[in-house]
Amino acid sequence: MLAVSRRSSWLLVVVLFSWIAPTAWADVRLPAVISDHMVLQQDIAVPIWGWADNGEEVTITIAGQSKSAKAGADGKWLVKLDKLPIGEPQELVVKGKNILKVADVLVGEVWLGSGQSNMAMPVSRSKDFEAEQAAANLPNIRMFRESSGPATEPQDGGSGKWEVCSPDTVGNYSATAFFFGRELHKTLKVPVGLINSSVGGTPIEAWTSNAAQKDLAELKPLFSLWDNKTATYDPDKAKTQFEKQSAEWRIAAKKARDDGKQPPRPPLPPVNPRKDSHHPAVLFNGKIAPLVPYAIRGAIWYQGESNANNNRAGSGAENYGLQLRTLIADWRGRWGQGDFPFAWVQLPLFHKAQAEPVEETGWTTVREQMLKTLKVPNTGMAITLDLGEANDIHPKDKQGVGKRLAMWALAKVYNQKNIVASGPLSDGYEIDGEEVVLSFRYATGLKANGEELKGFAIAGADQKWLPAKARIDGDQVIVWHPDLKQPKAVRYAWADNPDANLINGAGLPASPFRTDAK
Repeated sequence: MLAVSRRSSWLLVVVLFSWIAPTAWADVRLPAVISDHMVLQQDIAVPIWGWADNGEEVTITIAGQSKSAKAGADGKWLVKLDKLPIGEPQELVVKGKNILKVADVLVGEVWLGSGQSNMAMPVSRSKDFEAEQAAANLPNIRMFRESSGPATEPQDGGSGKWEVCSPDTVGNYSATAFFFGRELHKTLKVPVGLINSSVGGTPIEAWTSNAAQKDLAELKPLFSLWDNKTATYDPDKAKTQFEKQSAEWRIAAKKARDDGKQPPRPPLPPVNPRKDSHHPAVLFNGKIAPLVPYAIRGAIWYQGESNANNNRAGSGAENYGLQLRTLIADWRGRWGQGDFPFAWVQLPLFHKAQAEPVEETGWTTVREQMLKTLKVPNTGMAITLDLGEANDIHPKDKQGVGKRLAMWALAKVYNQKNIVASGPLSDGYEIDGEEVVLSFRYATGLKANGEELKGFAIAGADQKWLPAKARIDGDQVIVWHPDLKQPKAVRYAWADNPDANLINGAGLPASPFRTDAK
């Protein structure tokens, strides 16, 4: 009887489980980004997607329209809503075997902001925070922060929530994205949704999919480096080493405190290299893939410091242009919205001011790589040379950064009149005897920000650079040196922290450049 009783109990559990499990599995699920307070992109078909039981029909209803789709074998379903009108907050209803309601949905302009710490840097750390906080009662601006971590494979659901802009919430917003979005909101008079997916200290290769970059010849050394790190990683040895470092740190920290000094930073716990936030593709997998294909107008990017300052094989400054072009093409292809607008922040001044007229560094090389990437269609660049701080890699004037990104978007994406999209950009040169004549785009009102034009260097065939004299002639700059009879090349602002002051009539600085670029 006991054996029969046990068997009967087991059968009862199986029957109950087989009845309960499909009901639980059938619940419709949405990605984190499709949630209360979200902003949907106007003027285009809007994808809404999620997961349900295989073959389950799911119906989406909002703003007087309904669309249905059936979940596939993998449980995923997707519908595309017709273009949505801007108006009062709406409720989006998702109905399958269960019903989900997404409240307070607005329609307007949506932008993705990504990169490393200068994109992640919150409004609370930007200049004039108290004044910005007091003025932040802007409920038609919302921000979603993708809070998931690195992943070895592309993820789907993501993690995070939309927050309505208010004095209580704005401090946690990405400052660059917020000040960019605020300019759009102020000018366009429409709701603005901002998606912040950024991680401090990370290189560009972490944000690009594995498929897009793994076969690039220039990046083979980088992938070999990480493959070797992964193959040789010993978690037990790493743990022992960390414990030793932690003990040494505790002693050093106590001594520093006893001496009235700042304690050193504690050691970081060991991480499997495959999950390291610097590993290629891990942040794309964890923090970009879950957002695809949420409808966006475009993307803004603030990154480059990590690649400018590193010595990782294949991932140095010299490959940054290739990597940026690869990332742009990768994201555009995955979103399937054509060549959506993409703009980035050129690295500002940093480090100690240089006395020499020319200094080639990782910083100057990444700036140049960013300048060259403007050849990619529908891209833009905020020149922020003057907004940096020599002693702080995280300059506080994010208002200026956001505004310059917004000026490009307003002029080039939204076709607003009387807005200058960029500071002066080099547009060719001619050698005229002992002088070099430089031409520029965005050169209306070209002038020196100060009494004397500075920042130019000139060289002959020997490549010995001399501080040049320069004068403005309309939308051109004439450069020379009294001791140089046969000039060959000119460079402008070619240092980490140059003394350079060429601006246009909108007050926007010229991008660093060189006529001898390879």
